[in-house]
Amino acid sequence: SEVPPTRMNQQVFKGKLKAAKGGHKLLKKKADALKAKFRDYAKAIAETKASMSSDASGAFFSLTQAEYAAGNFKQKVAEGSMSARVRVGAGVQNVAGVKLPVFSTYDSGAAVDNHSLGLVGGGKKIVAVREKFTVLLNKLIKLASLQTSFVTLDEAMKVTNRRVNALENVTIPKIEDVLRYISRELDELEREDFTRLKLVQEKKEIEMAAAAKQKAAENAAAAKAGKTIARNTDKDITAAFDATDDEDVVF
Repeated sequence: SEVPPTRMNQQVFKGKLKAAKGGHKLLKKKADALKAKFRDYAKAIAETKASMSSDASGAFFSLTQAEYAAGNFKQKVAEGSMSARVRVGAGVQNVAGVKLPVFSTYDSGAAVDNHSLGLVGGGKKIVAVREKFTVLLNKLIKLASLQTSFVTLDEAMKVTNRRVNALENVTIPKIEDVLRYISRELDELEREDFTRLKLVQEKKEIEMAAAAKQKAAENAAAAKAGKTIARNTDKDITAAFDATDDEDVVF
């Protein structure tokens, strides 16, 4: 590893490991939430598609009945203003930090200019056609919203899973390897320092023992020399002098 094995780097990488594990935990929770929402969307799409088949067949069959009862009124509808009364609005739904598009319908307030349809006959059939195609339109918009959100959610799940796998299989093991390397190097440095201190201590003890031995030898020599001097000084040095030879000193 190119990381210097120091205590500071060890603390830095411990912080990185803690942050990586925290991020992995949060991303794991996010992935689980996205998976649950993904299953809900898949179930809702399947149910919507299943109901749309019957709604579509019913709406077109009702159109056939209305054309049979009121004649071909498509030309009259095309001659109108063709301004849509139902419009689609787009919104955003936040799911675990992922913004999903949501489509909804709203009334534009446009005037209805085909009230005269069905006056001759088949008015009820035309009203039924309008109602059934309105239901079918709502189902189509709902399905479009679900499928768009489904695709967006699928992409977000792939990105989240890639991040989880990267943290789990690359980032965290790499940081752990660096921490193990730093720990090994620091332990080796501690052993080297301990060995060095032990050698220094042994050398100091040898020097102290030698100094103590030398001092003891010096003390012994000094003690021996002191006894010899003491024996020589035991003689009375005043015996060699005669006190009568000195003249009296008068004060």
